[in-house]
Amino acid sequence: MADHSRAPVLEAIRRFRASGHVSFLPPGHKQGRGVDPRLAEIVGRDVFASDIILMNGLDDRALNRGVLAKAEDLMADAVHADRAYFSTCGSSLSVKSSMLSVAGPGEELLISRNAHKSVVAGLILSGIRPVWVSPRWDRDRHFAHPPGPEETEAAFAEHPAAKGMLLITPTDYGSCADIRGVARICHERGVPLIVDEAWGAHFPFHPDLPAWAMDAGADLCVTSVHKMGAGLEQGSVYHLRGDLVDADVLAMRADLLDTTSPSSLIYAGLDGWRRHMVEHGEGLLDTVLQLAEDTRKRLAGIAGITVLGDAELLGPGRADARDPLKLLIDVSELGCSGYDANHWLREHQRVDAGLSDHRRIAAQLTVGDDEDTAARLVEALQALSDRAGELPRAKPVDLPAPEDLEPDQAQLPRDAFFGPAEQVPVEKAAGRIAAETMSPYPPGVPAVLPGEVLTRPVLDYLRSGVAAGMFMPDPVDPLLRSVRVVAR
Repeated sequence: MADHSRAPVLEAIRRFRASGHVSFLPPGHKQGRGVDPRLAEIVGRDVFASDIILMNGLDDRALNRGVLAKAEDLMADAVHADRAYFSTCGSSLSVKSSMLSVAGPGEELLISRNAHKSVVAGLILSGIRPVWVSPRWDRDRHFAHPPGPEETEAAFAEHPAAKGMLLITPTDYGSCADIRGVARICHERGVPLIVDEAWGAHFPFHPDLPAWAMDAGADLCVTSVHKMGAGLEQGSVYHLRGDLVDADVLAMRADLLDTTSPSSLIYAGLDGWRRHMVEHGEGLLDTVLQLAEDTRKRLAGIAGITVLGDAELLGPGRADARDPLKLLIDVSELGCSGYDANHWLREHQRVDAGLSDHRRIAAQLTVGDDEDTAARLVEALQALSDRAGELPRAKPVDLPAPEDLEPDQAQLPRDAFFGPAEQVPVEKAAGRIAAETMSPYPPGVPAVLPGEVLTRPVLDYLRSGVAAGMFMPDPVDPLLRSVRVVAR
């Protein structure tokens, strides 16, 4: 029986700080003795006092105490996995490690087309050949839900040699896939299902939340504890269950990408989060789930504000479930864009929203919220409604049909990215092969990735989106006056 009152990383930090060790190895600030006092004044000296190297610090040179291994074992037990692996490089690294453990250069991997840009980076690094599985498009509201068993079955029928499937759920919009159904399709073929559940770290800890990937039959699952959990930024865990993915291969492939200088602070955040959720998670989530429902009702009373719910997000051709802690707020009736609403809320109300698009913003509630923070959100959106006439009118965005958002893949992402390329005016880019990724951010889902044939509808969408306030951090020219393409 696992003892979840223990927190091996935190206990090791406490031991080290109490032991009087004098370190002659990194980190060079020597537990804060060498830090600039002006820095310590802002972030606190305890940050540096707990920033301790793992080898010959929290543990001995050969890691004989098993500090990290014990913490990972407790995490695995807490979320019903066979193994858990801590990452201090975010889920961007965890998902790459998972991909590389299932497929190799030139091999096919089914991937839902609503994948994060980190997945595209994994394709570029690995040389894996993507088989894109179409998401479920909401043509009226212009966003995508994850694919389901039907779309997965069709993709395997055309690509029977694919090594497995990478499913992204939940999306940044909070919509969730039928993981059980997709896992069944994969397992009928003897191949694994990887789930990028970066936004679902809280799912294992409450029965009223959507299905947790490890409980729903997934073989590998990636979570970002810093997103909907209470870990530090970059804190991620990937979880393994069953024998369709070799644990030794996973460890070897992860070692190719992982840092050799992991942060004990991030490890501590993961360790403490697990203990807290096992001991108190269901009660904490009970409270925030009720808070989310109450907040949704209060927002529904604000003129021009629509909070999307089951009726808009669930059902045939849509999502299988939704995360009730993700409030997806449509502001289009106010006449402004989500981009401008996001900016106005930050500038005038000191309220920061996450995702924004041409008509929506998203606000997430977590166990870190309470009546006061929820009230701030409601008050800020009421102010937005009252002052909407002062915001710029939403600029038109040339929204393409869903089929235009799935360009032909003419080259492997790796070949297009690393091959000879040139920068051409955007007016001359249609018909050329992209040599860069173009991801509106957040959520960071690429509209274009290397190797895809650029089309006029997609280019018009991105250019009009940038003019309307879309943020595009990936392209060489973020204003899209020119585009990087494969050289002829």
